[in-house]
Amino acid sequence: MTKKSETNFKSNIEQCPVEMAVGLIGGKWKPILLFHLETGAKRYSELQRLIPQASDRMLTRSLRELENDQLVHREVFAEVPARVEYTLTDDAKALYPILAKMSKWGSERQNK
Repeated sequence: MTKKSETNFKSNIEQCPVEMAVGLIGGKWKPILLFHLETGAKRYSELQRLIPQASDRMLTRSLRELENDQLVHREVFAEVPARVEYTLTDDAKALYPILAKMSKWGSERQNK
């Protein structure tokens, strides 16, 4: 094993919990999506309105990653036209106190 592969092997076995958490919710849009979904189920168009700076591609990608990581539940309703709603899973709901503190910190920082 090379020194680099030994490091990668070790990090896979003994991954830092913060590194793992940031890997799941890191990025520009994921924390913002999670924060907005805390108030209840949202349709894609609602999320687009709430986060107009995010491109369709990045919004879709972030939602898919959150769904794959079981932080967001995507429900498709059998209607015409099809209706899709996104909600938080219980794991994601546990993050809300952290996101609320980040929001408060961000507000205080803006007011400086």
